[in-house]
Amino acid sequence: MDNSPAVNDDLDRALVRRFLGGERAAGDELVNRYQRSVFNVALRMLGNVQDAEDVTQTTFGNAFAGLGSYDPGYRFFSWIYRMTVNESLNTLKRRRNVVSLDGSFDVPASGPMSQSAADAEERVGSALLELNPDDRAVVVLKHFVSFSYEEISDVLGVPVKTVKSRLFTARERLRQSLLVAGA
Repeated sequence: MDNSPAVNDDLDRALVRRFLGGERAAGDELVNRYQRSVFNVALRMLGNVQDAEDVTQTTFGNAFAGLGSYDPGYRFFSWIYRMTVNESLNTLKRRRNVVSLDGSFDVPASGPMSQSAADAEERVGSALLELNPDDRAVVVLKHFVSFSYEEISDVLGVPVKTVKSRLFTARERLRQSLLVAGA
């Protein structure tokens, strides 16, 4: 099967049309296509599995509730990722008033991992959580979702120049944080 972006965009648009036409299975297929990626973005943004699960559920709920306003002239994945990032940022704002980030990064292991690899993942996760949410969003979308600058720009609603600037700043902050953590 061809997985080129154009083919995926056409399939997404067709699934949206079918769902809006009353075919519930098309909505299930959209969830299947994007649930893992949406969860991973939320997890990297929030650093907490439960919060990421909540954001994933809320994002899909909001997406289906607002699907009638989705403009098929835009890529569906950009639309859903923008909702994910926004909901993650909202969760961070709510959390800021309740509890501070403790630096924990409870990511379930996807298989056997050496202790040094697990330690490195923990340090990267902690350093990522130290970034401000805007910088964290750019890093997550670039390095964990593998979006292009243009796709990140579309998701975040900022110019490509801003994406590049935030990414440069965030990488430098991560580097500094990891150097301190490794010392």
